[in-house]
Amino acid sequence: MTRAAAPFADALAARALVLDGGLGSQLADQGCELSGGLWTGRVLAERPDQVQAAHAAYAGAGAEVLTTASYQVGYEAFAARGRGRAETTALLHRSVRLADRAAEAAGHEVWVAASVGPYGAVLADGSEYRGRYGLGRRELAAFHRPRIEALLDAGPDVLAVETVPDADEAEAVLDVLAETGARAWLSYTVAGGRTRAGGPLAEAFALAEESPQVVAVGVNCCDPQDVLPALEEAASATGKPLLAYPNDGSAWNAASAAWEHPAAPAPWPVPAWLRAGARLVGGCCRIGPRRIAALAPGLRGTPPDRSRGTTAPGK
Repeated sequence: MTRAAAPFADALAARALVLDGGLGSQLADQGCELSGGLWTGRVLAERPDQVQAAHAAYAGAGAEVLTTASYQVGYEAFAARGRGRAETTALLHRSVRLADRAAEAAGHEVWVAASVGPYGAVLADGSEYRGRYGLGRRELAAFHRPRIEALLDAGPDVLAVETVPDADEAEAVLDVLAETGARAWLSYTVAGGRTRAGGPLAEAFALAEESPQVVAVGVNCCDPQDVLPALEEAASATGKPLLAYPNDGSAWNAASAAWEHPAAPAPWPVPAWLRAGARLVGGCCRIGPRRIAALAPGLRGTPPDRSRGTTAPGK
């Protein structure tokens, strides 16, 4: 089976797609070392075979979209650890190539989404769950631009602009997308009905409606209980396909650099997410292949809810 031939946005217009789960979680389960601030970027640099194996595990579980190991790869972070720009660019290219190889080996159509993590991710201090870094829109665009350009050079099907904590950073990334013409999904991390930085969701989601580059918008790396209210806000702000890939309800404690787990797993009312307009559904941190395998049969092939007027622009 080859990489999916249909443009990603066209596929979204036709049916729901199954996303993969947490890449870092799967790499940890495979025994990989994720310490040192580079997280999955460390494994990408040192054990690319393990990254490809993790992608293959998700494809084998039924994932139709594989997200690359580029989330925490930033030129500044790698430079601070002695890696030059050419080497970092090569790693960004490698991240797409590894997902591509796993997609080629899958027994079904698979798209590759190049992960564009937020500025806070490269700080490795949990800043993506707070936002408000003290940087302006131009500075944030300057940070994201070379990463996005390098990833695009490698030929992914779409960019996954994910775990964005506030509308300010989203605006900066959208500026870069407008410059490049690249197609992307835009995914915020949310809590309690607001962005992680405390901003109103309606304004954050409205940015997607105004951008022809955004093919889907929604939430990730949040408590499953926050998903449906956020999707309903998004549906009011945009007619574009929606997405949801929460974590297991755990919260990241930056001080201890550890996840704090819920007493009991939060339910995933996936049918309600689909009715709200979700067309991309999967998992984020601590959601592994087993959970994706359980999710996939109920998602694959689900047609759009035409009553919402859900549309997707061509790739």
